[in-house]
Amino acid sequence: MKDTGRLDLDALRRKIEDGSIETVLTVFPDMYGCLMGKRIVGRFFLDEVASGGMHACDYLLASDIEMDPTPGYAFTSWETGYGDLRALPDFTTLREAAWLDRTAIVICDAFEEERDVPIAVAPRSILKRQLEKATARGIVPHFASELEFFLFKETYAGAREKNYHNLELSQSYNEDYHVLSGGFAEPVIGAIRRLVDASGVPVEFSKGEASAGQHEINLHYAQAVEMADRHVVYKLAAKEIAAQQGASLSFMAKWHTDSAGNSLHVHMSFTDAEGASLFSGDGEALAGSEARPTEVFRHAVGGLLEHSRALSMLFAPNVNSYKRYVEDTFAPTRIAWSYDNRTVGFRVVGHGPSLRVECRIPGGDANPYLVYAGMLAAALDGIQREIDPGPLFEGNGYVATELPRVPHTLAEAVEVFESSDFVREAFGAEVVEHLVLFARAELSEYQRAVTDFERARFFERI
Repeated sequence: MKDTGRLDLDALRRKIEDGSIETVLTVFPDMYGCLMGKRIVGRFFLDEVASGGMHACDYLLASDIEMDPTPGYAFTSWETGYGDLRALPDFTTLREAAWLDRTAIVICDAFEEERDVPIAVAPRSILKRQLEKATARGIVPHFASELEFFLFKETYAGAREKNYHNLELSQSYNEDYHVLSGGFAEPVIGAIRRLVDASGVPVEFSKGEASAGQHEINLHYAQAVEMADRHVVYKLAAKEIAAQQGASLSFMAKWHTDSAGNSLHVHMSFTDAEGASLFSGDGEALAGSEARPTEVFRHAVGGLLEHSRALSMLFAPNVNSYKRYVEDTFAPTRIAWSYDNRTVGFRVVGHGPSLRVECRIPGGDANPYLVYAGMLAAALDGIQREIDPGPLFEGNGYVATELPRVPHTLAEAVEVFESSDFVREAFGAEVVEHLVLFARAELSEYQRAVTDFERARFFERI
């Protein structure tokens, strides 16, 4: 699939010289998977940043979503003075930002300020370390993100002024696959498709989803880091394109009690260095399908099944994430593998070279670098230890109480993650402690907040 809008450094230089690009949006992902960085004047980017990188405060990898520095991190703190990190451009990510005026965007890797060493706790570094393990085994992992969001007839400022109450959705009925309803949203959704695709993030299609105002835009699959980069660029672009049209959209896992959640369905497949599938073979077909999985595939799925509870903190990183796991809503509550079954955590899809496993546990709020890293670590462990996934599950996963359950809360997920020997072996103590502190800080902020639910329930009647 052709990537339009991709640039190399020479092409960027020509466009800056002729004035068709004036600004280079120079960014890196934070712990939420949000892009942080600077808008750099083109000529200064070429003269100074292209070779030496840019500097940014390292608290960006150790603060919450309100940008409040969080105490307790070993990585950085008030005691260390919150120094700089170096963000070095990865020019394989350079692309035009077609949704912005005369702008290019490049994603950086985060390096220590005084040493030419990647910062271990940076999300892109975490994924790259797992990728190195895969490469050593001759495995090339491919991923695809299917992201859902809700579209509103509200500006972001207007939604804040309303305290996010009584927001007007773009539609009033379930518009799953509705072409007519999708046409009403086309001014925003169509613009996202066109402008994201023109920005070096190949788009396959858009569709209405399973709640009023809910949509999905699917991106073409790619190798692991490239796909995570596409994912975060797409989320940024989608929000900004909606805002340009006086609308807003949200990827939060569960925006309203009465609406479906926003999922992040992640498709994963492995090839060898020449592009041949490591998942599809010529053995016995899975029941009811033409899929003939290899032992590599089976063991990879075995690892995913064994470790998915321990990795739930990466798949569902916020308190709100766990409110998405509701029976009969297409969000999985039980952990099993099944062929083309949307009621369980892992859905086997396709056959032949397209054979892959879809993880349905993550929500739209998850950081793709951490989700992919977790899935890859689990699959590699499954392959190394030859973990048997057991028989395929058949039936309704929502009523299968014998199956292990996705954690109910962030607190439970943190406890399982922190106590897992596999997690510490896969990611290292430094990363585990950083991620746990990050999650506990989110949990602490929620636990001290007084909610609308509490006021409505107790203000008068308690």
